[in-house]
Amino acid sequence: MSSPSRQVGNRRLPPLPSGSRYSPIYQRASNGHGTSPVSQAKAAKGPVSNRTSNSHGQSSHITHIDLTASFGDGPFRPALVQGKAIGNGQDVDEEAVRNFLRANPVFLEDYVMKYVDQDRLERWLIRKTRKLKNKVGKKPASSLDHDNNKQSDPHRPSLSKWKFCVHSEKKKMLEELTNDIHQSPNKQKVLMELANCIASACHADSFTLYLVDATGKALFIYNPNHPEGRTSSNIQIKDGSTIAAFVAFTQKPFRTNEVLGDYRFPEGIGLEDSTAQSVLCQPIIQSNGELIGVIELCRRLGHEAFGEEDDEIVNSYLVWGGISLYYAEMFQNMQRHRKLTEFLLNVTRSIFQDIVSMDTVIMKIMNYAQTLVDADRTSLFLVDNRTNELYARIFDIGGSLEDSRSSNLQKEIRFPKTKGVAGHVATTGETLNIADAYHDERFNREIDLQTGYTTTTLLCMPIFIRGNIIGVVQMVNKKSGVFTASDEKSFQTFAIYCGLALHHAKLYDKIRRSEQKHRVALEVLSYHSKCSERELTNSQEMPVQEPFPSLESYKFDSYSLVRDGTDFMPSLVIQMTKNLFSLQRFGVDELWRFVLTVKKNYRDVPYHNWTHAFAVAHSMYLVIRSGNEKFTALEALAMFFASLCHDLDHRGRTNSWMKNEQTPLAAVYSTSTMEHHHFNQTITILQHEGHNIFSHLSPAEYKTVLGYMKECILATDLALFFGNKSKLNDMVEKGQFTWDNQEHRKLLRAICMTACDLSACTKPWEIQLEIVRVIYQEFYAEGDLEKAQGKTPIAMKDRNTAHELPAHQVGFLVGICLPCYELLQKCIPDTKPLVEGSQAKLTKWSRMAQHNRNAIESMNPPSDDSSKEDQEENEEKSSEAGEKEGEREEKKTSGSDEKEKGAAETRDNQSDKKEEAKEEKGGKDESKLVEGAAEESNEGNASP
Repeated sequence: MSSPSRQVGNRRLPPLPSGSRYSPIYQRASNGHGTSPVSQAKAAKGPVSNRTSNSHGQSSHITHIDLTASFGDGPFRPALVQGKAIGNGQDVDEEAVRNFLRANPVFLEDYVMKYVDQDRLERWLIRKTRKLKNKVGKKPASSLDHDNNKQSDPHRPSLSKWKFCVHSEKKKMLEELTNDIHQSPNKQKVLMELANCIASACHADSFTLYLVDATGKALFIYNPNHPEGRTSSNIQIKDGSTIAAFVAFTQKPFRTNEVLGDYRFPEGIGLEDSTAQSVLCQPIIQSNGELIGVIELCRRLGHEAFGEEDDEIVNSYLVWGGISLYYAEMFQNMQRHRKLTEFLLNVTRSIFQDIVSMDTVIMKIMNYAQTLVDADRTSLFLVDNRTNELYARIFDIGGSLEDSRSSNLQKEIRFPKTKGVAGHVATTGETLNIADAYHDERFNREIDLQTGYTTTTLLCMPIFIRGNIIGVVQMVNKKSGVFTASDEKSFQTFAIYCGLALHHAKLYDKIRRSEQKHRVALEVLSYHSKCSERELTNSQEMPVQEPFPSLESYKFDSYSLVRDGTDFMPSLVIQMTKNLFSLQRFGVDELWRFVLTVKKNYRDVPYHNWTHAFAVAHSMYLVIRSGNEKFTALEALAMFFASLCHDLDHRGRTNSWMKNEQTPLAAVYSTSTMEHHHFNQTITILQHEGHNIFSHLSPAEYKTVLGYMKECILATDLALFFGNKSKLNDMVEKGQFTWDNQEHRKLLRAICMTACDLSACTKPWEIQLEIVRVIYQEFYAEGDLEKAQGKTPIAMKDRNTAHELPAHQVGFLVGICLPCYELLQKCIPDTKPLVEGSQAKLTKWSRMAQHNRNAIESMNPPSDDSSKEDQEENEEKSSEAGEKEGEREEKKTSGSDEKEKGAAETRDNQSDKKEEAKEEKGGKDESKLVEGAAEESNEGNASP
């Protein structure tokens, strides 16, 4: 295919409109007459007097001479010469030329490509862009508006500006700028490369890049070859100084050919020996509207002045450069954040992994802070709210961490909280960034005078924890310029970690001191809670009657052992241990120490004391022996000593009271509070030197025994009894219980512990009355405390309901004790005496409850016969209970062995005589108990 120029030369052009007195211009040019029709395009701007189109639409005519004078040596000069040489002297019709060019665009393109230079094309394009912009009402060229909503506007002039910028030379410059951005995404360097591109595109003789300093109130000349990146002092952003300051002040582009003599910038460009004649100055504004710099282009005397086209060139570059700068800054921020994150991660790892002391943490914080903001020195002051002072033991860190450790641990420095820059920050909570410390009245110069050190810049920031200021970090003299807003933001993030580190360091110091105090307290407690060697010797030498009477009976009275002031119970524990396990595998001294220390760790409370512990251990002793060796040696060992230790350090308060009062024990143990404490006390005693009675066991056996003991002690919580009883009772009723199943054995051990813990209700009547009295002393004392707090205690703990005590006992026996003992008897038949003892007490308490009801009814006569019916029904129940008791006694007597018949009869006779004596004064005993309860209720809030 031939070229467009050849096509134009070979084709016939259409004739001009009919009626015209002119021949086609192209033809006239071919025979040597006329001028080029394209030259008419520039004629409208010429200074000659031409006939133009008037308001009536009449076309104007331009003579050959006028056309030549108008275009002179312009791009259409060859056409004019050719027309003069070839054509005639007729006038050229301007409208005909327009019509011809519109009808022959290929000819126009060929002519422009041959005869119009590149620079003139660019200027035409700029004028075209400006006309479009004015037509659609766009903003001035200095605007860096990036509104996304304008992207859909087809008349948007930015597309034209972009097209004009992508010719070969400028495209190469922009590619180089892009590469520089990726290689070194520094805002100042990007701006410098952008300024180079703009200066080259505008053919400027020189250019200057001004950047806004950290304060945002002054400019400085950027020099990439200078170590600090600047070669001049600050130029204040204001009117009446230099052109650059004026442009920064107004934030609007400015172009002038009069460098001096304008009142707005009397100093011109600020250079005395400058030969600049034309200056073009534009602000560099980020997309958020923030001024970051000013670019100043100059042309010397004798060179063409800057024009509107140059304004457009600068604008077009700044639009693209703004985009590049935005992404460069975004990348730089990402890089900075990544480095800050890595820095903070290293700080966190270093600080929290090495919390040895507060001084160590402070030293690390100061060194990291110094590195973060490139400060010469750093100080950290802690707030002493008690004295309202700031203090520091480590002051003015400089150099490496090792140097700081060796040279900065010095005498503590203290000064008032209201003094100096640090005091101001600690008082107000503000962050202070001071560029010149000596011009700030808050700065205290005394330290500089003492040390000879000169403080120039300061960055002082508070450290918060939970909204309270706990310290102040003061960084002195940034090594490269002044502290920037970026330094402030970075350190604000770092300050959060500083606060956490200091808080944890303080907690660590407190914990460490608490641990030392705890060790001291444990040492003192251990000394006073262990039995002494003298107590050990005296107990071992105490004479004990062997065999001790009634030790093998469930009716054994433990309280009788302490009535005469001689406590034989430790000796009897040794005796029971010997009977169960023999002493061959026990260290005798260790066993004695353990028993005596256990006794010493029971508190002197009315019921849950050492005597109760011995009574429970004695009952467990009989249960184990009744089991006919069905319990293993490890089970028996754990059950017996768990019974002895099951209430260690009991405070005479229930678990519910502990939880309601939010005691420390309830905070440590959320369930079965006291039972967990009893077990832990047992472990503590075993860990005392010379107290481990299980030292002869293997590790596996030792672990098993402790596991059994924990299960047994926790089982004494009555809240767990009902679940254990229900599970075991279902197994027994269905005939599924077997001693070969470990889960079944576990449930049975738990029931044994509950049975022994409640064995007081199976004792003879006089023992039962005494035990009930001391139990209710604890209950009433707890109820008194609840009343003092404005609470209403349950009836069992209320002294005012003491007359209901027998009824409470009836409910306790029926609901808990009898079901427990009946279930235990089904598994271990030889525990029948426990069932019989509790049934006998039920009869007694039922009579007593009925007696109380009768007394109340006599004081309040009934209004109808309903109460009489209730009384008759209660009497029938009481008689039935008595008959059942008699039947049980008969069965018990008839079931005795023939060999022991005589002895049994003797014991029965003695028992009958005692019972007869008790019956004679039975009413007196019952009335005394009721009267005693009433007396206690009248004592008010007196504690036992």
